[in-house]
Amino acid sequence: MCNGRNTFTVSRTIEGTLYNCYKAGCNLAGVKNTSVSVQDVLSKRAAKKKEGAFVLPSYVVSKRKELDDWAITNSLVGVNLLYDIKEERVVFPVLHDRIMVDATGRATNKYTQPKWKRYGSSSYAYTVGEGDIAVVVEDCISAAVITKQVRGCVGVALMGTSLLPEHMRQLQKFKTIFVALDPDAAKKTLQFTSMLRAQLSPSSVIAVKLEDDLKYARKNDIVNIQTRIGECNGIGATTHVDGQSVL
Repeated sequence: MCNGRNTFTVSRTIEGTLYNCYKAGCNLAGVKNTSVSVQDVLSKRAAKKKEGAFVLPSYVVSKRKELDDWAITNSLVGVNLLYDIKEERVVFPVLHDRIMVDATGRATNKYTQPKWKRYGSSSYAYTVGEGDIAVVVEDCISAAVITKQVRGCVGVALMGTSLLPEHMRQLQKFKTIFVALDPDAAKKTLQFTSMLRAQLSPSSVIAVKLEDDLKYARKNDIVNIQTRIGECNGIGATTHVDGQSVL
């Protein structure tokens, strides 16, 4: 539809065949329903148990100079990151109950395609940080950046612009949810906010209008989220990681 290249993803789940294009400005996404019998579900569950736990390829390592340099350049020192030596990717581990269930890698050069790669087949979102406030974003870098910039929040990366049932279950535990997708997905931001308000029961779900992608940490966007968090906490302001108060 959009003539994009290496931006179309398809995954098969019990809900159906999920498809999504993550090219900026393209809204192609959906679910093709398929009939699933009880036996299909039991067979899939048995196969999954037989497969065992998710394991990363041996060429994904935890120590590498290229990884350290990338973390410094992107102000993400201290974030749990790995490195794919073979494909030159920074790898973000996807954890569930503190166990790695998947991972996603970001190419560090323009020659490696596709830019983002999922190593497993789970539908879990990437989460980083600690707290009862979730900031829902599109990609892992944005999720990591927001937790480095603002205390007390958890970055939740959908790794695309589709809100899956598993994402909903992950977001149930948060008191407040901010939806802060990239500016070119403003309609999706409003759509997801409405869906979360209807299906979950946090104290508040708030749509955030951004000037730029959160991974670039523009001051106005960070201050906007800091202030909104402060308002939700009833103090009218919050504190930046450098200790400065934001009015």
